[in-house]
Amino acid sequence: MSATATVEDLGTRIEEALRLRFAERAAAAERYGTDFVALWQTAAEHATGGKLLRPRLLLDLLRALSPHGLSKDETQRAIGIAVDVEMLHFAFLLHDDVIDGDLLRRRRPNLIGTLAQRHGADPSEPVLHWARSSAILLGDLLLTSATLGFARVDASTDTRDRLLALLEHTILETVAGEHADVALSDGVITPDLRTILATSAHKTATYSFVLPLRAAAVLAGAAPAAEEHLAAIGGHLGLAYQLQDDLLSVFGDADRHGKDPFSDLREGKETAIVAYARMTGHWPSIELRFGTADLTPSEATDMRDRLRECGAEDFVRGLVQEQLAAASTVLAEAEADGTLPPAVAHTILQLASRIEGRSE
Repeated sequence: MSATATVEDLGTRIEEALRLRFAERAAAAERYGTDFVALWQTAAEHATGGKLLRPRLLLDLLRALSPHGLSKDETQRAIGIAVDVEMLHFAFLLHDDVIDGDLLRRRRPNLIGTLAQRHGADPSEPVLHWARSSAILLGDLLLTSATLGFARVDASTDTRDRLLALLEHTILETVAGEHADVALSDGVITPDLRTILATSAHKTATYSFVLPLRAAAVLAGAAPAAEEHLAAIGGHLGLAYQLQDDLLSVFGDADRHGKDPFSDLREGKETAIVAYARMTGHWPSIELRFGTADLTPSEATDMRDRLRECGAEDFVRGLVQEQLAAASTVLAEAEADGTLPPAVAHTILQLASRIEGRSE
């Protein structure tokens, strides 16, 4: 990865490596029958073609930490780890869709929905069970593949050990976040703001931001202090990103962000928006239809307006700004003591700006 490599070059190389990884798995699946091959091919269709936020972040930061560029071998190693991070992401999405009982993602059939639809427009319960089981099994395989990718990285023993410890922590904390998220959805634990924010940080920020930032630091041979600062920055940015996602799901333009409008309100998703609304006098009127699957567009629009009127939208936007400001503070401290170079600060500030201005 030379200093002159473009964003498009990096994106193309990541996409090509990801497609190759799935093609290799599909080829290895041939001895187990056409259905298993089809599973990997379908997975490739759903896992590729996206924004590649996490692998791009890893490579962008690694480039910032390596002002003199990287060798061909170092570049290939970094792309391999970046692809492992994306496969980990897809594994979590598959398991999440099973847990939530979703057949759609961004208003299109997800892997489960695609598999089920191949057996008819109105698949039977046995077919749905098979499709969901396929997603669980494939997610397990992808988690294993990502772990083996980290374990087999062509690097020093110290680098490999640091990467594996990072991956182990990431998986543990993400699963803990998902476990709490399910408990919130099912009413097993109290949906207070502190719990909701901690759950969002563990479920989303840890693997989407902290992991790629810390992995880049490890691959660059950065000092542990740099990794610690990046972990803190990633935590703040990741939480801001999730809070923005919650805002977009309720108050955003569905035609731009592509998500099912008001799905969070229909599902009764416990977010910081709802946690704030619960503390206001508007909650009794919101609670009447919150979490009902047959919520009409008119009712959902009215509920959104009440959430806005009670101050929930402004409150959560304030939380986003607080997290972005906290990330900037940690970054300034790291830059001042020489832990992180100016190029890294520039990359982080660009990311923060993109989060702040998200519309999709």
